[in-house]
Amino acid sequence: MNSLQTGAPHPCGILVEAEDFARYGGWVLDSQFEAQMGSPYLLAHGLGQPVADATTVIGVPAAGEYEVWVRAKDWAPGHHPGRFRLSIDGVTLGTEFGANDQDWSWQSAGKVALPQGEVALALHDLTGFDGRCDAIYFSADGREPPNAVDDASRAWRRALRGLPDQPVEAGDFDVVVVGGGVAGCAAALTAARLGQRVALIHDRPVLGGNASKEIGLMPRGAQGKLLLELAQRTPDGDLAALSLLQAEPTATVFLEHRIIAAAREGDRIVSVDAVQAKGGVERRFRGRMFIDTSGVAMLGVLAGAETLFGREARSDYDEPYAPEVADHMHHGNTLFFRTRMADHPAPFPDVPWATEVSKDYANLSGQLTRPGLENGPGPAAGANPDTTTFQFTADPSQAWMMQFPATHYWEYGQWLDPYTSGELVRDYLMRALYGTFSNVKTMDPEAYANLEFEWMAFVAAQGEFRRYRGDHVLTENDIRNHTRYNDMLVSNDGFFCIHCAWNPGEGKYDFRLKDWIMDVRDQRPYGIPFRCLYSANIENLLMAGKHISVTHVAGSSVKLMGNGAQHGVAVAAAAFLCNEYGATPRGLYDSRLDELIGLVDRLSGHEHHPDRPSPRKFVAVPG
Repeated sequence: MNSLQTGAPHPCGILVEAEDFARYGGWVLDSQFEAQMGSPYLLAHGLGQPVADATTVIGVPAAGEYEVWVRAKDWAPGHHPGRFRLSIDGVTLGTEFGANDQDWSWQSAGKVALPQGEVALALHDLTGFDGRCDAIYFSADGREPPNAVDDASRAWRRALRGLPDQPVEAGDFDVVVVGGGVAGCAAALTAARLGQRVALIHDRPVLGGNASKEIGLMPRGAQGKLLLELAQRTPDGDLAALSLLQAEPTATVFLEHRIIAAAREGDRIVSVDAVQAKGGVERRFRGRMFIDTSGVAMLGVLAGAETLFGREARSDYDEPYAPEVADHMHHGNTLFFRTRMADHPAPFPDVPWATEVSKDYANLSGQLTRPGLENGPGPAAGANPDTTTFQFTADPSQAWMMQFPATHYWEYGQWLDPYTSGELVRDYLMRALYGTFSNVKTMDPEAYANLEFEWMAFVAAQGEFRRYRGDHVLTENDIRNHTRYNDMLVSNDGFFCIHCAWNPGEGKYDFRLKDWIMDVRDQRPYGIPFRCLYSANIENLLMAGKHISVTHVAGSSVKLMGNGAQHGVAVAAAAFLCNEYGATPRGLYDSRLDELIGLVDRLSGHEHHPDRPSPRKFVAVPG
């Protein structure tokens, strides 16, 4: 970031985006929800301790009187936990932002006289409880800045920042991969090693998705050789994925880029647009083949692909674990955390806004011990209902796995729209954790006087979103019965892991799961047909990860990140062959399936997958 932010000359005023501050101090950049609220923002994530000031210097093109507007959010209305102030050239304005009971909105702090030249700004956090600042606007004409999230407001911001109206051309690529989780890293690395020009577009500053050091899950499921390469961790918990991709001359990684549009010609995607979190530059990526590994089917949503959502009815596919009636319940999001005992007393502020959610719950078991190691024990106090351990299955042969402190019991959002409610879900989970932590310290003050948060993620592990519809939809029975198809391309592994939420208004602690079905089946791997890995209606779109073409129940096993890595290898091979022959994925299935299977087997490091006989000895089952 530059030390000087120069407001572009504009008759309306000067816009200062918080993400473009020169020094963040103790604030962090949060760009997860810009599609809903309009922009990345700075977050004062201090776990109850006020964070150091974020500072920058702007260039004022013309001296004059300006009205100061700050766009902020009161994320727990009625309580105002995330309050902050703004200082201009060392003078702190009297307005407290984040305390007006409003969702994202502009608030005036009155008028100030600004000199021409350099002016210093500082965001001063007052609480340490997740105050948030989107932008500061110095209005020269007295008009309130636009608050809507639409094309007009985006154009207004671009004009004030001096950004072009149209995206900058980022290049032409053989393969464009959207999403840098484990599946995306596997796809991009495989495609690059096959000589393809690859762009990997990822919306976070680090790779790995739910396995990244921001979140820290272990990549369970099938463990292929490429996954073992990617999943090595540095001492700070980061994955080896970025260094491996940077070593490939035909791969380019675009971190902190979120896709915002997709262009089609007929049934083919021709380009995607992405916006960079810092600076706001929009880039256009043109490609021949596209692979969606976002985990949220974002490319498909933007391009108009056919998708599935929620739970299918039992009658749809005759799945034993499916409900009688279809609904939109889905796996929610999870926020990970870690506590520790300090060597001195660690006071914690009152959090009535948090205990409204957590009530009297006081059990912090299920912590992330370190990146890649989950389900750790945690402190508890008082008399808690036994919601940390459930019987996972009625099968007595599986009694060994009935009870343990489970990370994923901290989950919320199962009945909400995951595309529009992400910030609400994350904030609700933060309130639950702050309240539970406070309850533990309050109920047993002598034992837990020194208890403090070591870490709490502000990026939630994403649960279930939309899933693609491919030419085949994998079902619970396909997995359970090891149904064999002639296009079995990779081997997956893992249990059925179905998260059962409280119905709205039913559970006292609705940030905890009602129940958890964990069925290890016969513990044998199962095959994934190629027809589950490409879109049914977009002819150059492949997908890998938890949003491939599966039912809700089947997806509860397929979703494991190790499984997604195997999909990533397979679709990269398919993209390579599509480009070699000018074919579509469906065309490969029709005429070059043996070649695809052979290439995937070689890339995977063995002649044939354990759950599939030789492809030339295959007896096809109709799809």
